[in-house]
Amino acid sequence: MRLKIAQRLKEAQNTCAMLTTFNEIDMSNATDLRQKYKDVFLKKHKVKLGFMSAFIKASAYALQDSPAVNAVIDGQETVYRDYVDISVAVATPKGLVVPVIRNVHKLNYAEIEKVINQLGEKARDGQLPLEDMEGGTFTISNGGVFGSMFGTPIINPPQSAILGMHGIFDRPVAINGKVEIRPMMYVALTYDHRLIDGREAVTFLRKIKAAVEDPRIMLLDL
Repeated sequence: MRLKIAQRLKEAQNTCAMLTTFNEIDMSNATDLRQKYKDVFLKKHKVKLGFMSAFIKASAYALQDSPAVNAVIDGQETVYRDYVDISVAVATPKGLVVPVIRNVHKLNYAEIEKVINQLGEKARDGQLPLEDMEGGTFTISNGGVFGSMFGTPIINPPQSAILGMHGIFDRPVAINGKVEIRPMMYVALTYDHRLIDGREAVTFLRKIKAAVEDPRIMLLDL
């Protein structure tokens, strides 16, 4: 498995014109939401409320508005997909695997968390079938679970972009002219510049930022 992962990562480096853009996300609202509803969420849905569902849902929302990021180069053609299947990187004792959550744009937070839990258990038990790792249109990697502060993820071919999440750390930020301590996360979007231009990449990442910081914009379709 390690050899296969190495081959795919090197393939991405040799084929893609990779660039990375960065932003930071104020996790105050997401943290408050989780703290306020985690117990009732667990009681009703039998699964914990994490931050991954917020980022996965926000990514699906942004991907629907940025078709180039959800597309893929196939030979001399660009293939656009009208669905969102997000690969989620999972660390296992045998290496990194990327199971796919299908039709994320149709799922709510609870449904996403349940699928993450199911796929994660399969991956850690070594029972993840190949079909569960095929066909993703976009990848999310969460180095924050290991304490990462900053990093540049490598595209998961043949996809055209990958979002890197990092750790949440309290930092001083300017809010309405005043300095406040907020839980902040750096995020990175590595994209294939052959297909996605800088303006599109920055706009896409800012849309994820906005949707995580205030999920109401997804309800209002803003």
